[in-house]
Amino acid sequence: MTMAPLAVTPSVATQAYRSVESGLSTAAPAAVPGADFGDTLKRAIQGALDTGAQAETQTTQAISGHGNISEVVTAVSKAELALQTTVALRDRIVQAYQDIMRMPI
Repeated sequence: MTMAPLAVTPSVATQAYRSVESGLSTAAPAAVPGADFGDTLKRAIQGALDTGAQAETQTTQAISGHGNISEVVTAVSKAELALQTTVALRDRIVQAYQDIMRMPI
């Protein structure tokens, strides 16, 4: 089964990340005014990692017979969305770097 590629714009990626972040009780703190891009990026990546860890925990509990299948599906969906958002951001950053490197001096 092949899935069609997802068209991701910056606003869609931001909205997706915020919806995942708001659904987590252990979400990374919101961006601090005046914080640099590196810190913001670290928090975003940590939020995606935390989402993946939560999905793994839910899945392990379900396999052992102690989890709720709807919670597993929700956690895995959030992790998938966080991964897609992270990949979209990575692609945008790489594209921006390549564009800068192609600029004439």
